[in-house]
Amino acid sequence: MSALVVKPGDVRLPELERIYRDSLAVQVDRSAEPAIKLAAERVAKAAQGDAAVYGVNTGFGKLASVKIAAEDTETLQRNLILSHCCGVGDRLDTATTRLMMVLKLLSLGRGASGVRFEVLELIEGCLAKGVTPIIPSQGSVGASGDLAPLAHMAAVLIGEGEAEFAGERMPGGDALKKAGLTPVVLGPKEGLGLINGTQFSTACALVGLFEAWRLAEATILTASLSTDAIMGSTAPLLPEIHELRGHRGQIEVAASMRAVMAGSEIRESHREDDARVQDPYCIRCQPQVTGACVDLLRMVATTLEVEANAATDNPLVLIDADRIVSGGNFHAEPVAFAADQIALAIAELGAIAQRRIALMVDPALSFNLPPFLTPEPGLNSGMMIAEVTTAALMSENKHLANPCSTDSTPTSANQEDHVSMAAHGARRLERMNKNLAQILGVELLCGAAGIEFRAPLKTSPLLHSVIEKLRQSVPKLGDDRFLAPDLETAAELVRTRKLVELLDGAGNLTLGGDHAAG
Repeated sequence: MSALVVKPGDVRLPELERIYRDSLAVQVDRSAEPAIKLAAERVAKAAQGDAAVYGVNTGFGKLASVKIAAEDTETLQRNLILSHCCGVGDRLDTATTRLMMVLKLLSLGRGASGVRFEVLELIEGCLAKGVTPIIPSQGSVGASGDLAPLAHMAAVLIGEGEAEFAGERMPGGDALKKAGLTPVVLGPKEGLGLINGTQFSTACALVGLFEAWRLAEATILTASLSTDAIMGSTAPLLPEIHELRGHRGQIEVAASMRAVMAGSEIRESHREDDARVQDPYCIRCQPQVTGACVDLLRMVATTLEVEANAATDNPLVLIDADRIVSGGNFHAEPVAFAADQIALAIAELGAIAQRRIALMVDPALSFNLPPFLTPEPGLNSGMMIAEVTTAALMSENKHLANPCSTDSTPTSANQEDHVSMAAHGARRLERMNKNLAQILGVELLCGAAGIEFRAPLKTSPLLHSVIEKLRQSVPKLGDDRFLAPDLETAAELVRTRKLVELLDGAGNLTLGGDHAAG
């Protein structure tokens, strides 16, 4: 497999998303090699010196005052890795693990870590040959780096731990051997360089961003279906309204919805003599809410792009100053804040979508749609409990959206006395995105059914193509049937963008900016 060449310090989110989604092999641009080698030489020299340099010839954390003899350097680094392999819980998925490995390459590739180039080459080899370390997903507090998860990655590089290779789980040393790779013997600071850093938290946050962005795009489609289904007014989408406020996301969401709904006979049928003066907020304020979420995700994207290119271990080798200096770049506070912001956006996208679903199934609010969108209510319950399910998922996401960054607990005998909690702040995003996809899947089913009940009036050509595509997988709901598979199919259509792609970029539907994932 040909490798994507990445330049440390200059990698953009579209590249990272390709790496994540397509399992690309990655190679560090060889222009970074001289600085990496020079930093490693400085560390090797320090290891032989008398001056105490943290993590090079000293113990770690609270044990930093313990001086380590030069001949014990290899044992020190190996012990560090093995002792820190304390992760627990479910395994991190393969795609996110590979992204984490790439982020570690980018960090080491900045030439400030003092890790030999051979170590980077082994990570490259693992990515190319498909050796994936088994990373337990729990155990990091997001300060002094993601120590436990990254230690499990590093363990495979020294022939320990566990890895997956060719679809089988096996000891790390066996995986390397089967792939034709040789474990490294860690030199001065190399163990510390591998496990200090925010790469686990950042990888999880990036994946959360990538998926949330896709779902934000999908809400343009599902919200448009819902608006036509309940014969909602499109006057609140007029560009003049949104230009008077000025928020970019709001302006673009309104423009996208106008384009997607253009040509709807349903809309034209009730422009005059409609007794309703205003629609509920979940219809009228869609651009304001979704647009705010889009703007928030864009801000997060900028933060995570910076973090993906950062050197985040400790100590750092300052080549020009000829110093090795202890600092705190491993503290994942920016990532924790980013994860909290993504969580807020996910929760709000789901909250307003759930209210649109509730509107469509309620005969008191749906403007003459049959109760629960079934042609024979009473004998059939239709979408009654599907709506209840979305309420449960919405509520779960509200709980999960509580901030993690405001939590902290002292660790490591009070040496690491303020931590970010970025790791579990980022990990929860996977669950939240799955919940949101299910909510939007139900909205898709309800919106399509509502529009079909408006026949012979037709929706817009673009929304008609979406409903046609949906019906290839999920037939109309007549009499009640086992609904769970329909809900999952609809959620998958939302997650994979198969329906969004039918809109052909209508109304600038790809909402990405310079830094946003597309």
